[in-house]
Amino acid sequence: IAKEVAKLLEMKAQLGGDEGKHKFVLKTPKGTRDYSPKQMAIRERVFNVIITCFKRHGAEVIDTPVFELKETLTGKYGEDSKLIYDLKDQGGELLSLRYDLTVPFARYLAMNKITNIKRYHIAKVYRRDNPAMTRGRYREFYQCDFDIAGQFDPMIPDAECLKIVHEILSDLQLGDFLIKVNDRRILDGMFAVCGVPDSKFRTICSSVDKLDKTPWEEVRSEMVGEKGLSPEAADHIGEYVQLHGGLDLIEGLLQDPKLSQNKLAKEGLGDMKLLFEYLTLFGITGKISFDLSLARGLDYYTGVIFEAVLLQQENDHVEEPVSVGSGAGGGRYDGLVGMFDPKGRKVPCVGVSIGIERIFSILEQRVEASEEKIRTTETQVLVASAQKKLLEERLKLISELWDAGIKAEVLYKKNPKLLNQLQYCEDTGIPLVAIVGEQELKDGVVKLRVVATREEVNVRRESLVEEIRMRTSQ
Repeated sequence: IAKEVAKLLEMKAQLGGDEGKHKFVLKTPKGTRDYSPKQMAIRERVFNVIITCFKRHGAEVIDTPVFELKETLTGKYGEDSKLIYDLKDQGGELLSLRYDLTVPFARYLAMNKITNIKRYHIAKVYRRDNPAMTRGRYREFYQCDFDIAGQFDPMIPDAECLKIVHEILSDLQLGDFLIKVNDRRILDGMFAVCGVPDSKFRTICSSVDKLDKTPWEEVRSEMVGEKGLSPEAADHIGEYVQLHGGLDLIEGLLQDPKLSQNKLAKEGLGDMKLLFEYLTLFGITGKISFDLSLARGLDYYTGVIFEAVLLQQENDHVEEPVSVGSGAGGGRYDGLVGMFDPKGRKVPCVGVSIGIERIFSILEQRVEASEEKIRTTETQVLVASAQKKLLEERLKLISELWDAGIKAEVLYKKNPKLLNQLQYCEDTGIPLVAIVGEQELKDGVVKLRVVATREEVNVRRESLVEEIRMRTSQ
């Protein structure tokens, strides 16, 4: 033994003493966050609204791995590809963390030869961004996607996607919002008639996409200075991208001498007109704006694109509401599944993604401001006792309640004071207390106390479950 101990001590000496102990940095990685019970309660509420809406529209649910083969993701996102997280090679496959839920969805459709599905998918995605955390931008965040894949008559599924955005943003009561709509074909047609060379379409598109945050002058100088567009073409684009409106604007552009000559733009405008007719039937055109500056930076969109912006009246003196960022976005991407299919078979798709992090941060701020008390548990009843030596009876009763599906708690103390038990209910928002005492046990009853009003009633043990259900369902 002595020999072994000496050997171990020697090894320990070589490893160095405790003085080099590493101090732990206690923080979450950059661009990530923990969710406290209070934040989770808000999050669950939001997810409930969203999932209820997706199910109301008849969607199925799928899930896919958090990482994909690197080649699955490359070349699908345009200029944003640099934000993809690559993983170290483990076992011969080059992998990347998923960047969104749309490309995995397209891969899933092609792999399983699915030509027709309406699905939703709620999961975390990863972007190697330099995040502005205060604006609700993270490196790891949730996306809530709803997509309709399949060959259908034009604009019917597209209109349903916009209706879904309208329903969710209304149900969440986030305040005023506006859904901007455009079409990639209208944009491409506009670029063509303005004299943008084909090779520059996508890069000019990503410049136009900045117009919601950057004034036209800066966007123009980026197009001309950095991207080598002629000043004439840029000014020409400027005349169009500052237009927004409704059916009247669509009608006007269909008469536009230049745009109406372009096949793509004409198709796009025709569909846009149809879309607005359906949105009128859904009764939501009041919140929809056809906006020629909307471009959406992703490469895979082929038709209708849309983005919902949340508006905030900054103060009473300002007429124009101010955008506090995007609450949802999406569009039609008819070519993406074909990129994965060995025979290039296309599956037309249209979908929407709800910007959940932005919504969380707005609701969290609102809860902070209103000092609303949020319950972080759903416990309906605390099983308590008024005298000592009743732990066994409390445990017997709580077990009956649990088995009957009642949400119940008990304090982990042999002989807790009644006052402490009641205080616990006050602190956590538990509405009822079931009190067992010697007399009650003799009489075969339980004293049920309503925490808020302090009223107490004796309930027969066999009807306790029913009584609790009745009182908590109200």
